[in-house]
Amino acid sequence: MLDSRKYAVAFLITAVIFGTAIFASNKLTDKKLEDVRTIENRVALDILSSETQFALLAETSCKDIGPGFLSKELGPLGEKLSYAEDQTGFSAEDVDSLKRSYFLLEIKDYLLMKRLTEKCNIKPTFILYFYSTEEKCEDCEKMGYVLTALRDKYPDLRVYSFDYYYDLGAIKTLTSIYKIKPELPALIINGVPYYGFKTVEELESNVPALTLLKTSISTASTTPNR
Repeated sequence: MLDSRKYAVAFLITAVIFGTAIFASNKLTDKKLEDVRTIENRVALDILSSETQFALLAETSCKDIGPGFLSKELGPLGEKLSYAEDQTGFSAEDVDSLKRSYFLLEIKDYLLMKRLTEKCNIKPTFILYFYSTEEKCEDCEKMGYVLTALRDKYPDLRVYSFDYYYDLGAIKTLTSIYKIKPELPALIINGVPYYGFKTVEELESNVPALTLLKTSISTASTTPNR
């Protein structure tokens, strides 16, 4: 009788512990999915915001364009998408849809900014960065950090990142236009190709457009205010 009661109590305790664990696990899963969906919704809103901004920029006048004017929406948006790729709560279809929208948005931004700068005689530096998530590319992640540092240093620098092997016709057209070889990471800076990993210092020393940017910022910082 005593043994039966002991087994019953042990069973009850085990059931409570097991039930609590399941409850906690379900709560954590629900919270994770909720966080994932929140990120997904924010990304979708950022894409809509950027598309609206592009429509407004297309109607803008050259006199309204000054230093720091060019859109900075794509940088934070790209970081959110990178975060989404690393979260297991996102389905492959969700990530693929977001990436496709982002890549097309980048190309749309690139074409619009080129038109604006040509019309208004502004000479920003455009960097098209090609990496790979499918093929082995040990330096691609490091190259991404370098470009983020450059973008933070030079506000009007336009950096566009594309997955070289991504199945999107617009990306294939870009690689064909610029004749980009699959030697990744690859950079197209104002139409000139550069292959392999480059540090910030190497890019500033060897890329004329970046050397000019560095010189202008150094000159501005040493010029006394009048």
